[in-house]
Amino acid sequence: MQKKLNISEFLDQDEKKDLLRLLTAGSVDDGKSTLIGRLLFDSKKLYEDQLDALERDSKRLGNAGDSIDYALLLDGLKAEREQGITIDVAYRYFSTNKRKFIIADTPGHEQYTRNMITGGSTASLAIILVDARSGVITQTRRHTYLVSLLGIKHVVLAVNKMDLVDYSRDVFDKIVADYMDFVKPLDVPDVTPVPLSALKGDNVVNKSENTPWYKGKALLDFLETVEVANDYNFEDFRFPVQYVLRPNLDFRGFAGKMASGIVRKGDEVMALPSMKRSRVKGIHVYEGELDEAFPPQSITITLEDEIDVSRGEMLVHPNNLPEIERSFEAMLVWMDEQPMDLDKQFFIKQTTNFTRVRIDGIKYKVDVNTMEQSRVERLVLNEIGRVIFTSSKPLFFDSYKRNKSCGSFIIIDPITNNTSAVGMIIGKADASDLVSEITSADKEKMRKGVSLVPAHEWEKQYEQKGHVVLVTGTDNREYGYTLQRRLADIGKIVLLLDNGVLGIGKGEELAEICKAAAEQGLIVICISEDISELLQGKLDAARLSRVVAQSKNIYSSVEEMIQKL
Repeated sequence: MQKKLNISEFLDQDEKKDLLRLLTAGSVDDGKSTLIGRLLFDSKKLYEDQLDALERDSKRLGNAGDSIDYALLLDGLKAEREQGITIDVAYRYFSTNKRKFIIADTPGHEQYTRNMITGGSTASLAIILVDARSGVITQTRRHTYLVSLLGIKHVVLAVNKMDLVDYSRDVFDKIVADYMDFVKPLDVPDVTPVPLSALKGDNVVNKSENTPWYKGKALLDFLETVEVANDYNFEDFRFPVQYVLRPNLDFRGFAGKMASGIVRKGDEVMALPSMKRSRVKGIHVYEGELDEAFPPQSITITLEDEIDVSRGEMLVHPNNLPEIERSFEAMLVWMDEQPMDLDKQFFIKQTTNFTRVRIDGIKYKVDVNTMEQSRVERLVLNEIGRVIFTSSKPLFFDSYKRNKSCGSFIIIDPITNNTSAVGMIIGKADASDLVSEITSADKEKMRKGVSLVPAHEWEKQYEQKGHVVLVTGTDNREYGYTLQRRLADIGKIVLLLDNGVLGIGKGEELAEICKAAAEQGLIVICISEDISELLQGKLDAARLSRVVAQSKNIYSSVEEMIQKL
């Protein structure tokens, strides 16, 4: 009985351990996979069959001579083992008495930038490996920039292969000084340098006698004790609603994951975008009710009032609102094999919000090797740029720097359903960035009363062509109104002009209005007694599509007309 109690206590204790997600990054042959393999090996976290397979593979495929090649624990792809490089992101899970870990071993090559972004998107700490013989190189700077872009606040500068430079303190100090000079302008608040040898095991799990001058912790000891809980934003309450739970008539709760902040029973909350207010009646989890909740808990909130809230909306504190905007700018990492198409409408998923979005422009592209900025027309695979977006409906967001959960998003191709890009929101867009520069040709169009938006843009935005439907004679008014109703039912954008009610006057004036509206992508239903010939002539001259309604059977004629449109 006592034995069962001890096992139960152990499992309970293990369940309460906090989790550290980390990534490793470095140049080819800096020893990322070897380091993680050594970490698992020396911390006794490998099973016997894994050890047997590792020893067998080391003799057949390894690159460490007679020694065990620890990199084989992570380089699982055939191409990785053949080339001795990491291509895909390899995840490894292990735990110690103090903490659980998920390690993402990310590729070092520039062409696999998107893989590193994927692996680091959930990480709280990054281990940047540097070869002690080479020092800080281009890849080191690139990986550090990407880490800062991802908002990772803790970096371990792992100076590896110290055994090949005779554990020289001068070499280590120079590398640390060079790295600190580079990282100073980047937003990385916590950098911890560690001298080590992944192959020999120096300062990986235990302090090494070969570096008596190093007074810091061994790598594993540091990973077990680094404080990451405070990295969450506990100030701004953001609760994106994922699902509305209604198991019975007496319970209506809003389920989701706490993005940031703290919420307590009795707190006044506001629903976005409706701006309606209520108070928190209860905070529910599987085990029961809570008095308060904080990230990253998944909870269900019940409110005192029956207000309408659905998926994609957000609960916040009324005195602490996020940005509520349709236009914003963000750093974007392009992840699709297909280059960016600025004429395409994409989908955006931000928190639980899902809507259409368009790319208004690219401010600049960042060269991840040199940090230089340049103007480009589009982004291609693995490129990073500062981009301006406009969404179909308002989004509720904070800057990514302040709130990762509410400041990140993905862009989805509506045709292939591929993830085209991932983004980190900087803030709302400046109004000057949303207005195109007016050229002399544009001014000439304005003098002639010609729209600056070409017809093909309206066609793409409205998903319809501009038409004018002429309905002549007062007896056909019912036809015109019925047609408008049916077109609206199938999602068309329609303008109905009933001259018998509007009394616009001369047929020429009404003809000009119909012509202008059709040129801007609308389906215009014009009901009038005497302008059909004049209007037809104007439409013919402008080469606009037109359809004349002539039928005694209203409903069959309406359906025929819809097919033509």
